[in-house]
Amino acid sequence: MGGVSKDLTVNQEWVKKRFEKCDDILKRQVFLGEGRQEGYLVYVEVTVSNLMLEEHVIGLSDVQPLDGYEQAEAALLAGNGILFLEGDDTVYKISSKGYPGIGVSKAESEKVMRGSREGFTESEKLNVALIRKRLRDPRMKVQEQTIGTRSHTMTALVYMEDLIYPRLLDTIRERLDAYEIDGILDSGMLEQLVEKHWLSPFPQFQSTERPDRAAAAVLEGRVVLVVDHSPTVLVFPADYNSFFQTSDDWYNRFETASFARILRFFAAILAMSFPAIYVAVTSWHTSLLPTNLILSMAAAREGVPFPSLGEVLLMEISFELIREAGIRLPGPIGNTIGIVGGLIIGQSAVTANLVSPIVVIVVAFTALCSFAIPNEEFASAFRLLKYGCMFMGAWLGLYGVLLSYLWVLTHLSHLNSFGIPYLMPYVASDLNGYADEKDALLRFPFRMITRRPVFARRNARVKLRKKG
Repeated sequence: MGGVSKDLTVNQEWVKKRFEKCDDILKRQVFLGEGRQEGYLVYVEVTVSNLMLEEHVIGLSDVQPLDGYEQAEAALLAGNGILFLEGDDTVYKISSKGYPGIGVSKAESEKVMRGSREGFTESEKLNVALIRKRLRDPRMKVQEQTIGTRSHTMTALVYMEDLIYPRLLDTIRERLDAYEIDGILDSGMLEQLVEKHWLSPFPQFQSTERPDRAAAAVLEGRVVLVVDHSPTVLVFPADYNSFFQTSDDWYNRFETASFARILRFFAAILAMSFPAIYVAVTSWHTSLLPTNLILSMAAAREGVPFPSLGEVLLMEISFELIREAGIRLPGPIGNTIGIVGGLIIGQSAVTANLVSPIVVIVVAFTALCSFAIPNEEFASAFRLLKYGCMFMGAWLGLYGVLLSYLWVLTHLSHLNSFGIPYLMPYVASDLNGYADEKDALLRFPFRMITRRPVFARRNARVKLRKKG
């Protein structure tokens, strides 16, 4: 590749050779202006409007000169038209409507009772615009970069220049440039390459489908990574506390938000350990239960051929299969499978004396607890750890469950996300003068949260003050 030739025939030959057997890329000879200057227009079939070509209104379009064939190829494959002119050694990019995609729709996985209903789309440009719509400040910077030697996927780092630490930007750029890959098709692929503790089940990036959530993260001094073709953006640094927060925590009164957060924290603990506690108590520590409850459980388990661990595993795997089937099947059928399938399988298993009724209750309650965790990827970590905790409970009883807690806490204490301790603000709270604790397990009244989290620069953490 190199500079563009003034000879239109040479440029036509380059296009034909470079895009041979590419039937979706159309080439059209055009004549412009009163002098009927000959030109050669190249575009991907569905990206450039036929109306624009028929009415010859290219002069009114967004036209940008490019330096050479390499830039021309990149612009063409990005969904723009490129125009060569006879006697002109410059190729012109004609911005178009781009590739087809889904428009702005509701955020499906992060529903809220109060706040914006907008969700991200599969267009990087549109997703950045949705954040800019909420933060109309020139200090919000957007740096684009293509990743993938074949996919040339566009990514964008969105951040507030006066709030973030420059070293954070350098670190993420180093990690993005550390690997060469042929294609990035979703932000999840990039997340797995960039995260430092890649063996951990806990995510070090926070993912969101909500523009208001991403805008709030930018105001906290964090960075948002937008990836083309993905309706989910990545937010970092992330800590344990941020995965329990939802958008409407800041839109509702502090009493309601605090109560909801406490529920989510306890839900996470029970999602990991409730079946294990049941197995440990029924196998090793029945003396801890009231006599009436022991007799009731013994009567319910009469005729069940499996030990406690076996029947809990049977029901847990059945519920996981129902969950997976509900996701893969079409909407109405998936909802039916999820509700009716759970009821039928649970009732049938009890009737056939495969499991006891209390196990169905335990497994169903555990599933409800996992659904209460706002972030699906974060909830998946507890769903996986649940099985290890169950085996520890069956092996060592409640001591095994406590050892599982200790292992998880030790593991979390060793994690960090781009230099920020994962357990902030429950550890190292003095890094920000204990201000982060006002927006943790409890959400203090809004007027008392005057400082940004530890993510922001130390000299730029004041975000709220009274006038005068």
